[in-house]
Amino acid sequence: MMTLRVLVVDDSEVIRRGVCTLLEGQPELRVVSVASDGLEAVEQAEEQQPDVILLDISLPRLNGIEAARQIRRVAPRAKILFLSQYDTWATAREALKTGARGYVVKSDAALELIPGVWSVWRGESFVSSSLAAHDLRRAVR
Repeated sequence: MMTLRVLVVDDSEVIRRGVCTLLEGQPELRVVSVASDGLEAVEQAEEQQPDVILLDISLPRLNGIEAARQIRRVAPRAKILFLSQYDTWATAREALKTGARGYVVKSDAALELIPGVWSVWRGESFVSSSLAAHDLRRAVR
């Protein structure tokens, strides 16, 4: 059985702990490191070379969008899944332009984070259902 190595990046200790607890409930996922700001995320990505990086957008010292750009250079094989409170397509689109494969809204994380991790690992795109529903509502108007 394959074990995915995950880096968790969020400036909130409560969120980091919650995400780590959720991931550690899956035997095939292992948190190898955590970071609380964008610069630390880049450093940990380079040092740990994780399989998947869960990355917040609102981070001190270096925001998640810029951190993702730098991570792509120092850990090119890592798959990036944004985990953010922002639930707009404009923000998700900007995040995905960095080369990230997915975007999970924090309010959807309890149900969608684990499927999102596996989807991006397989090279598939993943976007929270709340964003997909938002897009559908816009299309119907």
